[in-house]
Amino acid sequence: MKQKIILLVAIIFGLIAAVITRTYLSTKDAEYAALKKRFTDRYGTMDVLAFKKDIPGGTILTKEDLGIKNVPKSGLRGQALIQANLTDVIGRKLVTGHKRGEVLFWSDIEGGNPVVGGLANDIKREMRALSINVTGAAAVSGMVRPNDHVDVIGTFSFPNKDGSQELVTYTILQNVLVLATGKETAKSGRAMNTTPFGTPAASYSTVTLEVSPREAEMLVFAEQIKGRLALTLRNRNDTSCQSELPKVDFHKIQSQIEELNIKRNKIRK
Repeated sequence: MKQKIILLVAIIFGLIAAVITRTYLSTKDAEYAALKKRFTDRYGTMDVLAFKKDIPGGTILTKEDLGIKNVPKSGLRGQALIQANLTDVIGRKLVTGHKRGEVLFWSDIEGGNPVVGGLANDIKREMRALSINVTGAAAVSGMVRPNDHVDVIGTFSFPNKDGSQELVTYTILQNVLVLATGKETAKSGRAMNTTPFGTPAASYSTVTLEVSPREAEMLVFAEQIKGRLALTLRNRNDTSCQSELPKVDFHKIQSQIEELNIKRNKIRK
């Protein structure tokens, strides 16, 4: 009799735990849906060309390779190919391989867009093009390319009251469109040198970003005070932005490195 009671209690607690978990997950799903709706309402969406299947680099594109995908306009308008461009890319060679569902950009096509003029035509209204000095590891080993999206991180040295220097790192800007790397733009195609394995080599020392006038002022100031800028490369379909990112110093790393590693491994799973 006692064992039956224990079993019954265990079942009841199991059901309660399942209900709580389901409620929690439903709440999180609702929060994500609301966040997605606010983002869509703010920026709108657009239909772009996307890959219907995995396509290796060097492929001659056919109509069967591409479909339509609805995505947020932010950072894509004027850069991603739309349905009207379908006939322009059929029969053209793909520079690099892509996975199913990824968006097609002119920089993915050998020779780029033949009908568009200079870089100024690529800049959206009320935005500006600004070049910053980054090379080597700061430019993800030279693998950042036109039409990629990056975050800009700055490291600065500030004087303390005791005369010592404190190093602090901030994420300055998130989800910034790359207009050019060196002199290569989306229209010019792969102008930079490649390694024997066909991957881009780090042959540029500047990256040109599309930013607002205020963001341009921040970046220029950051370079003038001898801040060291670095780029982190984003997935092309990732338009998320994290709010209230903290400054990072030695004490921040010391106190949170274990928590960050646990969180990163959870994301991988």
